[in-house]
Amino acid sequence: MAHRNEPPREPSFLDMDPETMNRLAHRVVDEVLRHLTTMESEPAWRMISRGEGEARFREPVPETGRPLEDLLDRARHEILGNVGRIGHPRFLAFVPSAVTFPGVLGDVLVAGMNPFVGTWVGGSALTMLELVVVDWIRQMLGLPEGAGGLLTSGGSEATLLAVVTARDTHLTAGLDRAVIYASDQSHSCVPRAARIAGFPRERFRSLPAEVDGRLDPDRVRRAIREDAGRGLAPFLLVGNGGTTSTGSVDPLGELAAVAREAGLWFHVDAAYGGFAALTERGRAALAGMEAADSWVFDPHKWLYQGYECGSLLVREPRRLRETFRATADYLQDVDLGEREPNFGDAGLQLSRTSRALKVWLSVSHFGLAAFRAAVDRTLDLALAAERDLERDPRFEVLSPARLGVVCFRLHPPGAGAAALDALNRDVLVRLNRSGFAFLSSTRVAGAFALRMCVLSHRTTRADLRGVIERIADLGSGNRDGSGDS
Repeated sequence: MAHRNEPPREPSFLDMDPETMNRLAHRVVDEVLRHLTTMESEPAWRMISRGEGEARFREPVPETGRPLEDLLDRARHEILGNVGRIGHPRFLAFVPSAVTFPGVLGDVLVAGMNPFVGTWVGGSALTMLELVVVDWIRQMLGLPEGAGGLLTSGGSEATLLAVVTARDTHLTAGLDRAVIYASDQSHSCVPRAARIAGFPRERFRSLPAEVDGRLDPDRVRRAIREDAGRGLAPFLLVGNGGTTSTGSVDPLGELAAVAREAGLWFHVDAAYGGFAALTERGRAALAGMEAADSWVFDPHKWLYQGYECGSLLVREPRRLRETFRATADYLQDVDLGEREPNFGDAGLQLSRTSRALKVWLSVSHFGLAAFRAAVDRTLDLALAAERDLERDPRFEVLSPARLGVVCFRLHPPGAGAAALDALNRDVLVRLNRSGFAFLSSTRVAGAFALRMCVLSHRTTRADLRGVIERIADLGSGNRDGSGDS
């Protein structure tokens, strides 16, 4: 309430009147609702070239303003209309997801109120909520009591934090002697994190996975023995809780035993696959994950949250504070002790917003059973797609359905390896250009593979059948990929 005789507030150069804000806010919300409710009728993917982008958007910084209505219209059609629609039911490339509406509302609230959640003093209730959400993740995925951590921008940041934490609290040798072991199927963020953390490239061992995409524990043992015999210091072992290429899960329990035997820090990258542990079969596939020292999970994948929302959990959360805490005179007012923690002391970011609110709203509204059912359904859909492909003589399954990923290719009789690669590459380009669906590719045992990743809670059996039939038609030259299925 304003005090008596208080002088009128001077107008801000960057405020808008409430009526205009209300009208434009409704317009934006209407656009979001339209997108979420009619997405399947839009292209799954659109892309412009750099040349097109330069022609459309390159201009001097505007000195004077323009009507926001016009800018919003341009943002909706010219900018957001030329991206991949990751939540589309036929967006099956990379590791797609689909947001929940409570999560969208959480992001809207956070964007508008702009809270600071780097310290308890700055964002006490949201810091508390993040502690709760991180512990929910621990409980959901069967991790040990006492494990904890923080929410991050995604798996890449979380992996870097894990490597640096292991380096600073577990490594006893110099960086030039320390060795990191991972599968050649590990995500690209793992070797990148090792380089950023200061480990020489030649000290990163990318060990060949077996035919099924899993890392053989005996191969790791041999590599550790060989390096130790050369005077090096085996230090960190990374296990995959779902590889990006094929969804394969390393034998995590056995790898944990190898790490314990040799005194290595064991880290599990379950950025995309970890939330499969909500289901019985997912937990069975990820058995042994709980024995790790640190874990990465991405709620913006299989927990259906909007970007950005990753997480890092460590068995002993104090190690994060030991690694990242930095003090300064200007921070003396925010150090309340470990009972009221500062997430700025647990990672890279001091300036950070809340990623917890959207997770809390989504899980609280739907309940964990709904998320479990959604994950189970996508696992069923991937298995059904594999069966359809196996029964169709036009296709060859190169890697069976694992954690929602199935890899396959068109395989006309008599075609050689080079011709098969060229055919499938051409079909993928034409399919994606059509906008009907969007798939990505990988290589399985050296062969070019079409890769279908089923994670979206909006995808149906009919969507997958339509995609498979469209690919078969493109392979036979019957259509260009446009039109209805």
